[in-house]
Amino acid sequence: QLQLVESGGGLVQPGGSLRLSCAASGFTLDFYAIGWFRQAPGKEREGFSCISSSGARTNYADSVKGRFTTSRDAAKNTVYLQMNNLKPEDTAIYYCAARRTDYSGGCYTQGYQFNYWGQGTQVTVSS
Repeated sequence: QLQLVESGGGLVQPGGSLRLSCAASGFTLDFYAIGWFRQAPGKEREGFSCISSSGARTNYADSVKGRFTTSRDAAKNTVYLQMNNLKPEDTAIYYCAARRTDYSGGCYTQGYQFNYWGQGTQVTVSS
């Protein structure tokens, strides 16, 4: 069974850090670009970051630029999202998604562009 499994969410104080993991099961992520999405209560899902299958290209929305970093570890078949200086407005359910692509430099953040989705992990930033 092909699936993405996320972990690493939790409750953190403003200014704190968390690292989310997105691990693939049943397939290798080598030819998949990864997108990161989040959905806050009462808001639409937002695609805020992506990393190409090669790992050479990353993009970030202005809302997270300079605070979040995504990376991938091929040996562990896992993609990471390091989140620093977290703010209350970062509170949301966070999802990773995978898109099969032959273009190693492709980076995507539109939901319809993805084939597989993780189950989501809750991130709450509160004092």
